[in-house]
Amino acid sequence: MAIVRVTPTQVDVSTGLFDGRPRSIRVARERVPVIEIANVRDELAAYPVERGPRRIFEVRTPDARLRLAYERRSRRWLLEGLEAA
Repeated sequence: MAIVRVTPTQVDVSTGLFDGRPRSIRVARERVPVIEIANVRDELAAYPVERGPRRIFEVRTPDARLRLAYERRSRRWLLEGLEAA
């Protein structure tokens, strides 16, 4: 199956202290651990001016695969896609 795009939703993400990679995600009052980071994509060189640079992580949790985007200018995490197990 493939990751399905969803309406971008702001989520709370706990990150590693030194590398800034996601460690756990809070979705609907539930903390979900990140098991694996499958892919990281930097959009630091080419990005829309109004949104600013961002970094996209494809992560695996116990129940699903998620696509998370970190927007550097606004300093927020967005859930942009998911694939249920």
